[in-house]
Amino acid sequence: MKKIIIEDYHPNWKLQFEALKACIERPLQGLYLSIEHIGSTSVEGLAAKPIIDMDIIIEDEGETLRQVVLKLAKMGYAHRGDLGIEGRHAFKRLSDSVPFCNFNQTWQNHHLYVCKKDIPSLNNHLLLRDYLRSHPKAVIEYGALKKQLAAKYPYDIDSYIEGKTTFILNILQKQGFGSETVKDIQEQNRNKNT
Repeated sequence: MKKIIIEDYHPNWKLQFEALKACIERPLQGLYLSIEHIGSTSVEGLAAKPIIDMDIIIEDEGETLRQVVLKLAKMGYAHRGDLGIEGRHAFKRLSDSVPFCNFNQTWQNHHLYVCKKDIPSLNNHLLLRDYLRSHPKAVIEYGALKKQLAAKYPYDIDSYIEGKTTFILNILQKQGFGSETVKDIQEQNRNKNT
C-alpha cells in the first residue's frame, strides 16, 4: 500500500505537463480538441501529490476513440476502459519511459484520460481547476485540507478522497453544477478511487 504524499507546489509540474503534451500531440494530430493539464498540479501554488493529470478531449467515442486508443498503445499506454465513468477512458503507463518519444526518457508519474467533450467528469475537472486558478484563498484552504487528510489517512486513499469531496462539491455548486451532477460526483468519490 502506497503512502499518500502531498508536496508543496513545484514549477516543474507545469514544465513536465508541457513536455508530455508535446510528445503526445503530434501522433494524435487531428484526433483531439485539446489536451488539458488538470488536477492539483495544474494550479500554481497548490500542494499536491506529485502526479500530473492530463485529459485528452475528443469529439466522440466512435472511430475517433478507436484511433486514439491505437496511437496511445504505440506510445506505451494500455487502455483500461471507462472504469465506471461514462465518456472518460483511463490509460495505464506500461513503464516509466511511457510515452515513448525520446530514447531512454523517464517521465514523471502521470495519469492520462481521454474524455468525450462536455461530459460531467471533464467539466468538473476544468471548472475546479479554473476556479482554483482564480481564487488564491481557496488554493491555500484546499492545500491545507489535503495535507491534513494525508496526515490523518496516510495509507487510505479512499478516505483521503472522500475527505476532499465536500470542499470540491461546494466549489462546483457555487459554479452552477446541478444537484444531480453533484450527487453523481459524490457517489463516484465515495465508491472508488478512479
